[in-house]
Amino acid sequence: MPIVSCPPAPPSFTDVLRAARVIAPHLPPTPMWSYPVLDAHVGAEIHVKHENAQPTGAFKVRGGLNLLAHLPAGAEKAGVLTYSTGNHAQSIAYAARISGVPCTVVMPENPNPAKVAAVEALGAAVEIRGATMVETGAYARALAEERGDRLISPAGDPDLIAGVGTLYLEMFTRQPDLDAVFVPVGSGTGAAAACLVARAVAPRCRVIAVQSSLAPAAHDAWRSGEPAGRPVQTVAEGLATGSSFALPQQLMRGLDDFLLVHDDDLRAAQRLLLTKAHTLAELAGAAALAGLLAVGERFTGRKVAVVCTGANASPAELRRLLADD
Repeated sequence: MPIVSCPPAPPSFTDVLRAARVIAPHLPPTPMWSYPVLDAHVGAEIHVKHENAQPTGAFKVRGGLNLLAHLPAGAEKAGVLTYSTGNHAQSIAYAARISGVPCTVVMPENPNPAKVAAVEALGAAVEIRGATMVETGAYARALAEERGDRLISPAGDPDLIAGVGTLYLEMFTRQPDLDAVFVPVGSGTGAAAACLVARAVAPRCRVIAVQSSLAPAAHDAWRSGEPAGRPVQTVAEGLATGSSFALPQQLMRGLDDFLLVHDDDLRAAQRLLLTKAHTLAELAGAAALAGLLAVGERFTGRKVAVVCTGANASPAELRRLLADD
């Protein structure tokens, strides 16, 4: 079911600068490297932003730390509750552990066991409910209301997007003259943050979103300008979002393009990152490169960045990656 509630006001660039100060004591800047073999293969100067190097293995920890730092006084007594396929879950669990706040995470059925173990290791409680993220979200909202927990949407809070924006602040500080940046989209917080920061500090840089064609809710909402819900058939956990989120969609109006790629394209990009850039990416983390490969002729000889958003590949995903070697 599409999300139709009125979203809060989007964050500002000032909020991103504030988030950078919040996050700095906990997270050093992640590397951004260029790999000559990858450049030669694609025909462009590619800078890979390594969010796979985060302590949770994914970029979302930035948003979690910023959000938990802005909880009102006394909120730690109630606890926080969120729903996620894994990377957002680890983000909130990691931040809750630092902040001393009880945390519960609701995941859909058949979750990545490595992500469940990681969330539990961070001290959060995990409940498995719902065949899809839509059903999981509905259960989480009811549970939070029943218990009095602070419900954290995967994409509906400005502090999450401001925290993620620090990624792009680092990127443009390191490479201010990028021609384009490619960003994977699940819920859309990353692409929303990229639009926000690029508009402020690198307005000539094109921001291009990439999503799986087997879970195109955010893409279709962006194209139509209306909320969208779509079936989820992708195996890329970080892209397996069945509904659009209103707050990221506001900021994503600043996108220059929004591409759909097939899961087979994600696998090809995942293998390319492994073999040409010494980088293990989960399928969602390879989506940015898959998008660049799909339109590579437009960027021949240009300077582009791709965000490797995460490295939390499931055991089954790793087995397939190695078996294809």
